[in-house]
Amino acid sequence: MTALDKKPVLEVTNLTVAIAGGGDRANAIEGVTLSVMPGEIVCVVGESGSGKSVTSQAVMALLPKGQLSIVSGSIKLEGDELTTKSQAQMRAVRGMRAAMVFQEPMTALNPVERCGDQIEEVLEIHTDLDAKGRRARVLDVMRSVHLPDPEQMIDAYPHQLSGGQRQRVMIAMALVLDPALLIADEPTTALDVTTQAQILKLVREMQVRRNTGVLFITHDFGVVSEIADRVVVMQKGRIVEQGTKAEILGAPREAYTRMLIGAVPSLVPPDRAPVAGAVTLETVKLNKTYGARTLFKPAGRVVKAASDVSFQIRRGETLGIVGESGSGKSTVARCIARLVDPTSGRIDLDGVDIARMSERKLRPFRKNVQIVFQDPYRSLNPRRNVGQSIIEGPMNFGLSLDEAMTRARDLMGLVGLSPDALDRFPHQFSGGQRQRIAIARALAMEPVLLIGDEPVSALDVSVQAQVLQLLDAVRKKFDLAVLFITHDLRVAAQICDRIAVMQRGVVVETGRTVDVFANPQHEYTRALFSAAPGQGFGNRIGAGEVQKVPAL
Repeated sequence: MTALDKKPVLEVTNLTVAIAGGGDRANAIEGVTLSVMPGEIVCVVGESGSGKSVTSQAVMALLPKGQLSIVSGSIKLEGDELTTKSQAQMRAVRGMRAAMVFQEPMTALNPVERCGDQIEEVLEIHTDLDAKGRRARVLDVMRSVHLPDPEQMIDAYPHQLSGGQRQRVMIAMALVLDPALLIADEPTTALDVTTQAQILKLVREMQVRRNTGVLFITHDFGVVSEIADRVVVMQKGRIVEQGTKAEILGAPREAYTRMLIGAVPSLVPPDRAPVAGAVTLETVKLNKTYGARTLFKPAGRVVKAASDVSFQIRRGETLGIVGESGSGKSTVARCIARLVDPTSGRIDLDGVDIARMSERKLRPFRKNVQIVFQDPYRSLNPRRNVGQSIIEGPMNFGLSLDEAMTRARDLMGLVGLSPDALDRFPHQFSGGQRQRIAIARALAMEPVLLIGDEPVSALDVSVQAQVLQLLDAVRKKFDLAVLFITHDLRVAAQICDRIAVMQRGVVVETGRTVDVFANPQHEYTRALFSAAPGQGFGNRIGAGEVQKVPAL
């Protein structure tokens, strides 16, 4: 069969999905037309709320009942119309002919079922294989996605696997019946660069080996430049531009596409002048060990999450910690904030060692260290309006209600939100706005050290750029010391004065960001940098500074 004779695996034509009860717009997506050919990877990009995930959910008939509904258009899978099928008929389609990999495998997998059983369930529903045949097929597909030691991992539970391994289980589950179409909805967003590179290579391998059509949803243009054959750009429920990878990345026609690409941080860090402020934080041989061997458990599991970690952060300086999942980045941050107790070592905050302080003595120091967490959806109390969330800390430390509210209004303006929005609840804000509120809440305590634990990894590129600008602005305004934890090397390149590279709980390399990126000394650092997706693309479009984008 020639290329001209090929028929699309997926054809979506003039698809419109309505939002029940309205909202900021009548339709979640409107007039969407796209196709995926056999053996082709089509990447769908756009900001949060652009309709990317709604499109994929419509294809799989997974739209939330009573909230979203198809009102017009056509969805054809290998020429077969899906919009007229019942849910029972669609259950026969899912897994057998079309499959989906979700963003967060820990929530997509059943925590109380073994991984092998969850893959086998697909075979049990859709095939006549006996138990022995199903197990053999599960082991085969686990090997094909390069899971280590499948004979043991088949009986493991999701919590016993790393993030990358869980995502491989999800891909194995999706591919076990060789579907014609694979939909991947942000499958690498929460993964570190080396694991991300492995998953992207795996998707490409599967696509080539099985001639599967892939609809790949992402906000990461580095990923797009690495794997896409064609690119579809969505904005506010509509497709604004689509074409080959070379056309979209090399010569985008639409201003919106150019804005998205311009918001991607460069992998080339600016040459920042060294910061000469006073030392705010110093860790000296900080250790954190989980588990222990005892008389009754001589073979107990012991994990050294942090081992002899030593570094300094000065006022007005941002130190980034980078490394793979499980390298100890977040453990170090939680020890510094005393959310967990370190096993040994020093944590000097403005010259005072807080590592072994009792909770009573530690309380006055709590306000000096504040954290902005990764997920803005979970870091704010959904039952409290944002004003209550911001004023709670200052009032606990003696501020009056009037003083706390005045500070909250000032901070809302500082982070680019209306002070009138203090009475609104978290669900009434976008993800980027929630992260701005989390930053305002942290600043309300007037800290000397601000910790960002993957604070932009869940955000799309344009909102990510805005939050990075904000973090840089508040660092300068308040002369803060900032500890910035990230697995995104592009973000680290643009916001960090210095970086520390961690591997298996150990800092293997540290130095000025520009020096480490230009000439990494440790083998692990070089491997980390080489795994970053879309390196040529990032260097081409980046200007060495966080890009200026429209405010939220």
